[in-house]
Amino acid sequence: MSVNGSGWAYWQLKLRAMAWLVLGRREAADAVFCTMLEGWPLDAYALASRANVRAQLGLRDAAIADAQAMVAAHPKRSAADWFNLAFLLEGAGRVAEAEQAFREAVALDPKLDRAWYGLGLTLIQLRRFDEAVAALKRNTELQPMSPYGWYQLARVQMDRHEPDEARRIIRHLKGFEPKVAAQLERETGLAA
Repeated sequence: MSVNGSGWAYWQLKLRAMAWLVLGRREAADAVFCTMLEGWPLDAYALASRANVRAQLGLRDAAIADAQAMVAAHPKRSAADWFNLAFLLEGAGRVAEAEQAFREAVALDPKLDRAWYGLGLTLIQLRRFDEAVAALKRNTELQPMSPYGWYQLARVQMDRHEPDEARRIIRHLKGFEPKVAAQLERETGLAA
């Protein structure tokens, strides 16, 4: 039995699961992924897919377990696998574990901007503001026109008692996201 599926039986199951997903039948797709994992317990496609389906079904703990099994079996396959695990962990309030998973994601793909953003958010929750600044700065380097990283960076600069830095970010945001800049001005009491 191979780690990843192959052969006609595997492909029949995979096609059946995909059909259920196209039809919006997540529970049926979940059952097919369970069958696939009985035959191929470490199959990357089945583990990742079942984790995703279970997350959509609101079965967060089961989704986390599948995502953890996925990265344990295939730790270097994809930064996205680690990102997905981190996202689930952060949503479950398991912030320290999420931080580690986000770090694994950016180690595999230093250009994965959303992992840098997630890492920044977890570090803010852990009140490690200096590290959060570094992560969010990397996010804004990779996504300079996205307001989300800039917004969080300004907020964390306020938490660090660096209003001049926050003001500089607000001024920067006025150039391409004036609504976000105005929101920050209201929230922080700072004027650019």
